[in-house]
Amino acid sequence: MDATPGLRSLMQRIYGELPPGDIPWNIDTPPGQLVELVVSGRVRPCAAVDLGCGAGNYAVWLASRGFDVTGIDISETALAHGRRLCESASAGWAHEPVGTRDSRGTCRFMVADMVAAVPLRDRCFDFAFDWEVLHHIFPEDRPRYVANVHRLLRPGGTYYSVCFSETDPQLSAGGKYWRSPLDTVLYLSSESELRALFEPRFHLDSLAIIEVAGKRVPHLAVEALMTRLE
Repeated sequence: MDATPGLRSLMQRIYGELPPGDIPWNIDTPPGQLVELVVSGRVRPCAAVDLGCGAGNYAVWLASRGFDVTGIDISETALAHGRRLCESASAGWAHEPVGTRDSRGTCRFMVADMVAAVPLRDRCFDFAFDWEVLHHIFPEDRPRYVANVHRLLRPGGTYYSVCFSETDPQLSAGGKYWRSPLDTVLYLSSESELRALFEPRFHLDSLAIIEVAGKRVPHLAVEALMTRLE
């Protein structure tokens, strides 16, 4: 199947025409798996990048936990939601007792296509993550995407990726590709192909199929936690 034509324009339309609450993947609260990484101390406050950040919910949450976050997305309309959310959250932080403000991080957003040239300097982040983004990127584009993630991370940096699994019974009946009601086309991954994709540039600390929450029903996803090699 060919890649969805005009993914940028499609996302612009979705974020421009639908209220954020009606977008299936736009969930206000961060996923439990990401929360656990932070709360457990496995990932500590640092310079972080949220790849495919959409409306910015998780980027703003990380900033509230002390991270200096850059949210990247191909849709300027999505990022407009993120900037408003960040401004609202920052206004709330400003009214907290002075002694608590030092624990707050920063949040900024930029438009970029992660399968093309990304206008950021090399090795500028300690933590990168994409939550349910990689399944929007088809196999032929994934090596460029992963090369960009590797370039942006410092040696020893952490990369966390979660995407839909080919074993999900709700999505996989039609094969490796699934077209959503919003006309997005998703590519469903296996553990073995993700291992082959990541291992040349990263050490895989863990790779597993997990259940992730959705707005309507849970899904099966492949979770990969890895460390950037030199």
